Amino acid sequence: MLNNKNMFKLSVVSLALAGLLSACQADKPGSLTPEPQAVAVNASHYQDVQLAGTAYQLFTDATGLQVQQGAAVLSRYDGAFIRLTVQPLSDDSVLLAAIEDNSNSLYLWRFTPAESAPLQLMQQQLISSRVVEDLCFYHSSENQQLSLFLLGGRGGADQLLLQQQQQWLAQPVVIRELNIPYDSTACAVDQNAGALYIAEADRAIWRYQAEPEADEGRSLVQVNKPFGQLQGEVKALQTLPDGSLLALEEQPARLLLINSDGQLRSATAVPALAEASGLAVSMHSNTATAYISSEDAEAVQQLSLTLPLANERSHKEAITQLQPTLQTEAASQRGDVMDDPAVWHHPNKPELSLILGTDKRAGLDVYNMQGKRVQQLSVGRLNNVDVRYGLNWQGRAYDIAAASLRDDNSLQLFAIDNSGKLHTAGKVATGMDDIYGLCMYHSAQSNKHYVFVNDKSGLIQQYRIDTDGTAWQGTLVRSLQVPSQPEGCVADDKRGVLFVGEEDEAIWRFAAEADAATTGDAVIRVDGQQLVDDIEGIALAEHNGSSYLLVSSQGNNSYLLFDAAPPYAQRLHFRISTNPQLGIDGASETDGLEVTTRSLGPGFEQGALIVQDGRNRMPEQGQNLKLVPWQHILQQLQ
Repeated sequence: MLNNKNMFKLSVVSLALAGLLSACQADKPGSLTPEPQAVAVNASHYQDVQLAGTAYQLFTDATGLQVQQGAAVLSRYDGAFIRLTVQPLSDDSVLLAAIEDNSNSLYLWRFTPAESAPLQLMQQQLISSRVVEDLCFYHSSENQQLSLFLLGGRGGADQLLLQQQQQWLAQPVVIRELNIPYDSTACAVDQNAGALYIAEADRAIWRYQAEPEADEGRSLVQVNKPFGQLQGEVKALQTLPDGSLLALEEQPARLLLINSDGQLRSATAVPALAEASGLAVSMHSNTATAYISSEDAEAVQQLSLTLPLANERSHKEAITQLQPTLQTEAASQRGDVMDDPAVWHHPNKPELSLILGTDKRAGLDVYNMQGKRVQQLSVGRLNNVDVRYGLNWQGRAYDIAAASLRDDNSLQLFAIDNSGKLHTAGKVATGMDDIYGLCMYHSAQSNKHYVFVNDKSGLIQQYRIDTDGTAWQGTLVRSLQVPSQPEGCVADDKRGVLFVGEEDEAIWRFAAEADAATTGDAVIRVDGQQLVDDIEGIALAEHNGSSYLLVSSQGNNSYLLFDAAPPYAQRLHFRISTNPQLGIDGASETDGLEVTTRSLGPGFEQGALIVQDGRNRMPEQGQNLKLVPWQHILQQLQ
């Protein structure tokens, strides 16, 4: 790592990026060729940027950060800065980040040459979570977020949110903590692919997902000999426009060019350097400038890089982002615990309404409209839950909740009194082999209550729930079938329609009445682009006489709103992103969801969308439920 105690002379040299090969040569490997030349500048890190057609040199040395245009010094900022990195903001400005080595503080500047004071300090923040070894920017065009990774050398990294939907945060907010290898030494981000690369000293290079709500897994890019090609400690990483990766080894000095799939394209020794410690790559249209430097040598080695002709990588269009304004307490256990929410509406006071959430390990949790857990019913491994109103139990008027109980493949019933307290109210055996999804239906024709429950085999059963005034009984009245595993379902009480999600394939529509036909139609299919399997939660919403079907698209961490009538047109595609002001993370890997358009009290006067969050962050803890005001969704439909 470069620091103010070990400065070196950096040569500012030009490197022509060899003309891109013709289409017929697109698969030819790239090459690296040493071409030493030198124009000395004392620096610990160097960047060359082009703004509005003019080149500027930005570098740090033992005394501070300096910005030059040719020989003219435009700005400087005092401090012992290391790991200078740059993020383009527009055609006329860039964002700079560096760590002040003595204080372990993060500094962010905006450089705009056209202004009278071109270098403006935007943020200064002490980093207390870890000693920073490297830092790298990530701009997500799809989710409209700009973040910065701070890499620690002892098994941890932070992802700081800087900007969201073109709005700068007053202070950077940690939106994710990553568990990375001990002795991590360098990082780089492929902005287009959303890939974060991390070097684990001389042992491996790993690829993680850069999105804060993405899966936490990693994949191995390269490993040390004899199983891979790494030989020395990797001191720096840089990504290239074609998606390939440059990795600089310290001793013996070597520069590796690695494809995005991990294949080594070339490895070039740098014999003039006993040890290598610094790598900078500047791109200018079809020209690049690369610098390989050593803390122990004056000369900087230049390598000429030839790349194969790369197909233009597709640009990810922005997706609508909505923010949660409330979240429930986390589940008591870490891991895949929570699944499906439902809402119970208080008969007189909307603010006293409750949210029910299934716990796949223990039972049912009940939350108030401040997100606090107010009741736990440890009845076993519940999967899905739903609520309906008005069914006598033990001689009094109660509301009813039903849930699928995986311990014994039964329907677990709950009675809800007027105060909102839940009571266990018996079970209904189903005879299923692997019970899964569930939803309830109240028939406007017969005034009867029903439960639809499905099995992983594709079987769907409909049970009528009857009461003798004291206890509830369930009777099987009909069976339906979809071709493969279903889960989420919702019934339209007003129109007598049932929608069922066949997870990998489609949303099916059936008639909901007990004496209706058992055949259904696939009305909305997985397209692999916006609706990506698994289809999980499904809910219905009414507004101004229109009925909408809201679906969680688990495969791309998003949500879709469709008309709930032919031709089932898509009205909205969105994600639930970080609310930095309230300190609530976004939602991802959603299983169940629920929508109500009835008031839930202050902040939710028009109702809410409630989703299970499979990755609960800020901080990392057990899963929970996130709430988005329904009026925020309505605003997107206008």
